[in-house]
Amino acid sequence: MSDVVNADDTRDRASSPDGRRGHLRGNLGVPAIVLMVVAAAAPLSTIGGNVPIAMVLGDTTGIPVAFLVAGAIFLLFAASFVAMSKYVKDAGAFYAYIRTSLGKAAGTGAAVLALPAYMATLLGVSAYDGVILAGLIERFNGPAIPWWLLTAGVLAVVAWLGYRDIDLSAKVLGIFLVSEVAILLVLDLVIVLRGGEQGITGDSFTPQGLAGGVGIALLYALWGFVGVEATAVFRDEARDPDRTVPRATYWAVGIVAVFYAFSSWALIEGNGGSGAIQAAVDDPDNFMVNTAQKYLGMVGRDLTTILWFVSVFACALAFHNISSRYAFVLGQSGVFSRKIGEVHPKHGSPANASLVITVASFVVMGILAALQLDPVLQIFGPLGGLGILALAILWLLTTISVVVFFVRRGNSTGKVVLGSFATLALAGALVLVVSNLTLVVGGSPTLAVVFGVMPLVFFGIGMLLSRRSDDLGSISTK
Repeated sequence: MSDVVNADDTRDRASSPDGRRGHLRGNLGVPAIVLMVVAAAAPLSTIGGNVPIAMVLGDTTGIPVAFLVAGAIFLLFAASFVAMSKYVKDAGAFYAYIRTSLGKAAGTGAAVLALPAYMATLLGVSAYDGVILAGLIERFNGPAIPWWLLTAGVLAVVAWLGYRDIDLSAKVLGIFLVSEVAILLVLDLVIVLRGGEQGITGDSFTPQGLAGGVGIALLYALWGFVGVEATAVFRDEARDPDRTVPRATYWAVGIVAVFYAFSSWALIEGNGGSGAIQAAVDDPDNFMVNTAQKYLGMVGRDLTTILWFVSVFACALAFHNISSRYAFVLGQSGVFSRKIGEVHPKHGSPANASLVITVASFVVMGILAALQLDPVLQIFGPLGGLGILALAILWLLTTISVVVFFVRRGNSTGKVVLGSFATLALAGALVLVVSNLTLVVGGSPTLAVVFGVMPLVFFGIGMLLSRRSDDLGSISTK
């Protein structure tokens, strides 16, 4: 079969003499991309937020097992994703894969859906970060500052970093990620070395520990992996992308799965095994920092809280960068204004796309704040639910695309089987998300229906807009 499109030719034609159109520039290696995507997964906020919520709603200590199962699902996804990566040379990730196999309309629909999916997550975690920072300021005897004002500050710093070259964001995220992982590892090791609260029980791996709502635990475990699929988004900014992107994908999934499983197990043991459920019920918002105080003292509690804020900030920055690159791809392909698809001549970044994401973030957050919505229960939770639903649809469409691609190509039975297993696993994950959507968005059936329909609307709009798009990208079937 012949090449569909040659991206280098297309990009050369699209590039203007001043270099504003064409490739994004960067020098990201495997560690830098892993840092970017693991930062999006936000380890400290996942352990501090998802773990106690999963225990409370699921009445289970089986969350470490749920993280391992979610990791296995994402390894299947990663394997099929990587198998096709050498044939897709675009930085559009979902857009590029789905367009390659299912056509331009489906690909554009995926890109238009991916943008609000990541932006919803960006807005949700930014609101949450404002709340954490407000609490920190008051804890250190500072004034009471409205969460929305602090969230505006978070979005402003994120905007400044997102506008500049990707290597700067990678360095900032690297420092933040190492810091939050370090404090969690210290806490984990102290708990294990001290033998937990009642000795090492292993309750999380017993039939009793796995009883209850393990499906709920798996849902929140899957939520903790959001962002690890974004390695291909940074393809243009990667050093030797054909090697860097696959390795970064495997490393990101593996690190997240093992680290989450170990840390959640340690925190459960630190609260008495099965007794951890009651500790989470009593104070879910502070489950992690209360545990840190128990084992590391007040200094450990304060440091954990500070790094919790840092973790959520890193998450916001990572999702801003991902959103910017989807907007950039849609600009380059002509779906959005071509100016959004221009590359900054100095930074090599999607600067205009970053500005669009920034303006949209401030406008939407301003509306949400004016409505006086609760930043955690009515912004973070529902927007996170919308994000995970839309991304679950995109994960499934991507693995279906892998299967279709290799079936058409022929002589790839192993890759077809691998993609089929990934498709079945992610179909199950989507069913799990849909069946629990009311719970995820805060208990409102009406909101669950609205959010359930929204991804289909965005996808349909994208398909309609595909008539405006060019076939950018290098897709080889050789």
